[in-house]
Amino acid sequence: MIEILFATSNAGKAREVQAMFSDLDVDVKTLKEDGISVDVEENGKTFAENAMIKAKAMAGMTKKIVLADDSGLVVDYLNGEPGIYSARYLGEDTSYDIKNAKILERMEGVPKEQRSARFVCAMAAIMPDGEVICTEGIMEGLIGYEIKGTNGFGYDPIFYLPEYGMTSAEITPEEKNAISHRGKALHKMQQELKKRIQG
Repeated sequence: MIEILFATSNAGKAREVQAMFSDLDVDVKTLKEDGISVDVEENGKTFAENAMIKAKAMAGMTKKIVLADDSGLVVDYLNGEPGIYSARYLGEDTSYDIKNAKILERMEGVPKEQRSARFVCAMAAIMPDGEVICTEGIMEGLIGYEIKGTNGFGYDPIFYLPEYGMTSAEITPEEKNAISHRGKALHKMQQELKKRIQG
């Protein structure tokens, strides 16, 4: 079994990755599980740059495959906010209940046709031999009018998916993995890793 160090402390993200990689003989470990504590300054200008910064920081500390992602919510009406600052929006430790409520407040009265938004996920992997692989996934949707659903995490409860008639926090984890930004980026990454692991 090949171990992958996923540069996150978010157990929810790690579960998604392990589920997506289920047909590969890999074990996905979070930084916490691997006993690594490091503070990486994500000072890139794009999701892809930030993913690469995280991956490179971890690659120097392990011989395992290192996987890092950077993702966030891009709201067109708010000029792309919160964007690369999605995790740090309104402050480092602000709960997503507060963040979601603030976005809904800022979007109050905005008509449906101007509520377009997307989740973007950039993923970077660094192989033990130093090879770098990058993938990206996007999930399009709208900002809803209220917080709905308990599946998912982060901004999922305000991200409305017209084709499902519900938010990404109301669909099942399986449905979400099939269409999500992270699911798409991970699927591409899984295909790339498969070529290298299985030959």
